[in-house]
Amino acid sequence: MRTVLTANKLWNGTTLIDNPVVVIEDGRIFSIDSRATAELPAVPPDQHFDFPSLTLAPSFLDVHIHGAAGHDVMEATPEALTTIGRLLASHGTGSYLATTVTAPIDATLRSLSGLAKLIANPPYPAEAATWPLGIHLEGPFLSHSKRGVHPPELLLEPDISLFDRLYDAAEGHIRLMTLAPELPGATEFAAHATARGVRISVGHSNATAAETHAVITAGAVSATHTFNAMRPLDHREPGILGIVLTTDSLFAELICDGIHNTSELVNIWWRCKGHERAILITDAMSATGMPDGEYYLGKFKVQVANGKATSSGVLAGSVLTLDKALTNFLSFTGASLEHGLRLLTANPATMAGFNDRAGTLAPGQPANLVAVNAEGNLSASFVNGQKAAPLG
Repeated sequence: MRTVLTANKLWNGTTLIDNPVVVIEDGRIFSIDSRATAELPAVPPDQHFDFPSLTLAPSFLDVHIHGAAGHDVMEATPEALTTIGRLLASHGTGSYLATTVTAPIDATLRSLSGLAKLIANPPYPAEAATWPLGIHLEGPFLSHSKRGVHPPELLLEPDISLFDRLYDAAEGHIRLMTLAPELPGATEFAAHATARGVRISVGHSNATAAETHAVITAGAVSATHTFNAMRPLDHREPGILGIVLTTDSLFAELICDGIHNTSELVNIWWRCKGHERAILITDAMSATGMPDGEYYLGKFKVQVANGKATSSGVLAGSVLTLDKALTNFLSFTGASLEHGLRLLTANPATMAGFNDRAGTLAPGQPANLVAVNAEGNLSASFVNGQKAAPLG
């Protein structure tokens, strides 16, 4: 059965198309045309979705998310990922990297093994639900002084043999890994991981400028939640933050929830990284989409109140969704909708190497789309051609 989407505009990841006609078959995009050059296909009324004042765009890709809807990705069960996926789909996220948190090695290996099997053989539910494309390993190779809520007793120095065990347990599905550049052996570790196809993201770090430069030279391509858990700027030692903001080739994540960073800092980041290297993330944990209360990030407790997640008074991820991150970003910066959309579609897909499956719209690709207004507010979300039900 065919599904047809029409709208005022379509942004395909690179350009705008006026009055688009998108035809979907078997969960994939069959064609993208304009009403000026193509007739509207005949389909049943309930298979034609028209958004006359909105813009169609690729669904969002979140490269840093730990969980949602009461579940953590490290549970690594079909139930957990399906429940998380329904919530994400309802907020416009069509794909993500399942992000781990520092845990005992045996527990991490079990989670990676479970995630790998689910990523390779996704049990797609009948309704729209987002599924992970890969894994982001956040920890255990992080700085003690900038660990955030990662358990200090479980942090380790970079270990190539341990990395290979983690990589093998994940069956090659680790796509991104956070690394503190100042740790002993970090440069050699970054080169090894990069050679195996894993993107290195610098973060949770007290690194100097020189230490950060060395890991970037060894292959690092991104930075983990810019400003947060990073050595602050100093006029004589710019440190990791100064290098992240001024290295034009480096992508850089940001949590745009109005809690982790002020609007002024969002603007500094935006002016430094621009529309080709900035990436919006959520760093969301299991409480996302849930009422205030006590939840878990990995195996430790997190208290959530008034949109803020903390553990022992320290920020512990967020309850942000990417649709809200987009509207916040546009409000804080005044950026155009097209530039804002790049930050959670084309940019993360390019950084993670998923351009063929996320971040853009083209015939043959999964039919993962959103419909948004000029302020970035989400009106509808489609995952594998199915319209996602609103879940709050």
